[in-house]
Amino acid sequence: MQNSKQDISTEKDIELMVDSFYAKVNHDQLLSFVFNDFSKVDWNKHLPKMYRFWNTLILNKQSYKGNPFAAHVPLLVDKTHFDRWVQLFEENMDELFAGDVAEQTKLRARSIAHIFQSKLEHINQEK
Repeated sequence: MQNSKQDISTEKDIELMVDSFYAKVNHDQLLSFVFNDFSKVDWNKHLPKMYRFWNTLILNKQSYKGNPFAAHVPLLVDKTHFDRWVQLFEENMDELFAGDVAEQTKLRARSIAHIFQSKLEHINQEK
């Protein structure tokens, strides 16, 4: 059977990836609280920021400026949250895309989650 999924190659692919992923986050028992209740994310601002972030990482568009880690410092999250985030991210990617770029994107997401989790653990131990 031939795979009908395409690899990520356009900004529209990034928007689909981000929108579908955060739709899953918004319905997830663990993560929805962090984004919607604790952080009170303004999705109209957050989603375009995530488009720029992933466009920069995946398509080298250099459209994102900011410090993504700083936004995570005040969050009450731990390894469980990061593990769930990675799980949803990878499931979403596998549902939508197939190819080298998609696989590299999953690796980057895992790496980002690991770095953020490690840094937050270090910060929280110093408190």
